[in-house]
Amino acid sequence: MPSHDVLIIGAGLAGQRAALAAAQAGASVAIISKVHPVRSHSVAAAGGINAAVSVDDDWRSHAYDTVKGSDFLGDQDAIEVMCSEAPKEVLHLEHIGVTFHRNDSGQLDLRAFGGASVKRTAYVADITGQAILHVLYEQLMKHHETVDRYEEWFVTSLIKDETGACVGVVARDIRTGRMETFTAKSTILASGGAGQAFKPTTNGLICTGDGIAQAYEIGAPLMDMEMIQYHPTTLVENGFLITEGARGEGAHLLNGDGERFMEKYAPNKMELASRDVVSRAEQTEINEGRGAGPNKEGIYLDITVVPKKRTLEALREIVNIGKDFAGVDITEEPILIRPGQHYIMGGVKTDVDGQAPGIPGLYAAGEVACVSVHGGNRLGANSLLDTLIFGRRAGEHAAARALHTAMPKVDDTKLREDEQRIKDIISRPKDGRRISEIKDELGTTMNQYVAVYREEEGLQKAHEVVRRLKEEAKTAYVDDQGTVFNQDVLGAIELDYMLECSEAIVVAAIERKESRGAQFRVDYPDRNDEEWQKHIDISRNGDDVPHVSYSPVTITQWQPEERKY
Repeated sequence: MPSHDVLIIGAGLAGQRAALAAAQAGASVAIISKVHPVRSHSVAAAGGINAAVSVDDDWRSHAYDTVKGSDFLGDQDAIEVMCSEAPKEVLHLEHIGVTFHRNDSGQLDLRAFGGASVKRTAYVADITGQAILHVLYEQLMKHHETVDRYEEWFVTSLIKDETGACVGVVARDIRTGRMETFTAKSTILASGGAGQAFKPTTNGLICTGDGIAQAYEIGAPLMDMEMIQYHPTTLVENGFLITEGARGEGAHLLNGDGERFMEKYAPNKMELASRDVVSRAEQTEINEGRGAGPNKEGIYLDITVVPKKRTLEALREIVNIGKDFAGVDITEEPILIRPGQHYIMGGVKTDVDGQAPGIPGLYAAGEVACVSVHGGNRLGANSLLDTLIFGRRAGEHAAARALHTAMPKVDDTKLREDEQRIKDIISRPKDGRRISEIKDELGTTMNQYVAVYREEEGLQKAHEVVRRLKEEAKTAYVDDQGTVFNQDVLGAIELDYMLECSEAIVVAAIERKESRGAQFRVDYPDRNDEEWQKHIDISRNGDDVPHVSYSPVTITQWQPEERKY
């Protein structure tokens, strides 16, 4: 039974940054990932990372832009922490080898991103996440004596002791099917978002809400779950992400009539308004019959207005994506895009050190967590920053806690339960539905009713479907009954995770009877600060029903105001 001071679930940017911080603090560390670390979804982050590193910028400006972007639902104490620590973190990345783009004078080049008052996004072409992820993995190699890596292991459960503390996990070696209990003084969830609950999504196949559902199952509250970000520019064909960096470089959005329509919706910021504003504008144009493409289901993203040399230098990956997946040379003609599910602002409720309230020893960082730095809407290029700042802080705090905590004693009860659970899945008779069918219906339903525009009837319909699918998932069968790389059985467990996350999302969306950030209720079209400037918390309380409670939004410097771009 492996034991470690700090156990980290997930090896994306949040997980690797936490591992480095904990190792540097002197802790023994293990990092568990269901894919090889450089295959983590952080690799898909394209456009850049925000930090007030320019002499013309200030972290308070960054913080205000973030508060405004959150539609005044973000906790301002956490936002101040993130933005004030951002410049040092970005310079640290550069010092350890991240090859950020530089301008002609040799300084860090910065590009414009949505909702920002100045250019403050540092970038590596349009592969920023990949560049940072590989450098962090190289740094982890330096700590091979104190950081154990369990690559291609799948966590099935978190373990609590009789005091209510989190004391480790049960995990399955995907290669052999062997189950193992891992004990730890501190456990950090860094397992990413839940985008695969929607179809289409920009998220990779591994983004199935594992950590969110695992924490929820043992009693951790979830917060801001209704806030689902639809990115304005995803390929009509398949939902692939076209980076915001394209608009940052000056690309235009055009409707089917060739109009640059953002002038109607955000005359000051145009295409660089916040993501929720741009996505709603696009969806409105499509809904009112001004869409582009064969069925008027899309919008044109015109990158031809960007100099070709600059496009090939700074946007080279989307040049390839356009050619490979849409048959379009973006340097020569516009490409069809539409809003697509991209990010979840909600997650496991934490404080600024990553601690989950009420469960000692449990931490979360990155997209799995909700410190509420994003509130109702995340600004582009704040996600990489979130993973790094709060990954580091969680790693440091978890290591400090471990110094004063005895190694817990854990029996094999949970291990035996999870082994039996997997046996039961494998032995199900083939008279239920297929896992893939249920997942497909879930994704289609969530995208239909819990997307850019929402209303009561549709949300109630979505909840009914999710509850039915939860029942059907109990008898869904798998074909593979083996042990070696049995992705079928993992898919069944992931489906349960996605359904739990989806129910929390829908229940919170029904509860919030106003429009704020990514939650736009056509039946409640106005923001209502008097009644709804508060977080919605969702918890299980020992049964299978989401329970709703509220917590206050922390305000330090910036009072709510009308949000215009």
